[in-house]
Amino acid sequence: MDSHRAATKVPAATALFWVIKVLTTGMGEATSDYLGQWSLWLSAGASAAALTVAFWLQFRSPRYRPATYWFTVAMIAVFGTAAADCFRIGLHVELPYTTTGYALALAVCFAAWYATERTLSIHTIDTPRREVFYWLTVLLTFALGTAAGDLTGFYLDLGFVHSALLFGAAILVPWLLYRFAHLNAVAAFWASYVLTRPLGASLADYLGMDKPFGVGVGFGTTALLSAAVCAVLVGYAGWSYRRPQPQPTPVSSRVSS
Repeated sequence: MDSHRAATKVPAATALFWVIKVLTTGMGEATSDYLGQWSLWLSAGASAAALTVAFWLQFRSPRYRPATYWFTVAMIAVFGTAAADCFRIGLHVELPYTTTGYALALAVCFAAWYATERTLSIHTIDTPRREVFYWLTVLLTFALGTAAGDLTGFYLDLGFVHSALLFGAAILVPWLLYRFAHLNAVAAFWASYVLTRPLGASLADYLGMDKPFGVGVGFGTTALLSAAVCAVLVGYAGWSYRRPQPQPTPVSSRVSS
């Protein structure tokens, strides 16, 4: 394992990364909704406690560890849903206000991060301060994504299927701009990161909600299925990460051959 891989605290944005990211967002949405059936504040309190444990493990880790990293992301997904629901349902704050508020908070976080570190790249999360900025940004993207998904699904009455299609199409835009219009890679990454949240949440709501609004699988079943698939993929990510990496052939060997 090279020194860069040993120092970094977050994974590379591969295809596997994005698949797990969407699954964790769906799992978080379903888990929070399942707990919220008993008590919205129970969901918020339990997820906050679990997130505290996850942060403790993540910040203690000297390098990227797939299980620890994705456990933290999953707990943020649960807490982000519960926090957004507390404002929407518990405190009766209108969705346009919560969505705008989270968007402004995320913009402020990005501005503070860049002003302090002069970069927003995930490839430079190698100091405690940068890691704090990173996880605060992740938390705000989840909250914003949850509010945006609820805004389209409930407030604009698009429903879960149309919301999923909307955000599924929207997530292609940063990639297309990056691929064909030279959009900055960092901007493309964070735009996609925000959009994966409402995409995964809309899919989870569609599976969990009773008919005619959804399939009727149930939030508990949806959460368990998502968690099981995530566990398999994270296990594979951990195995892949621990594999010895192929070493480049020395220049002298290539010349002599």
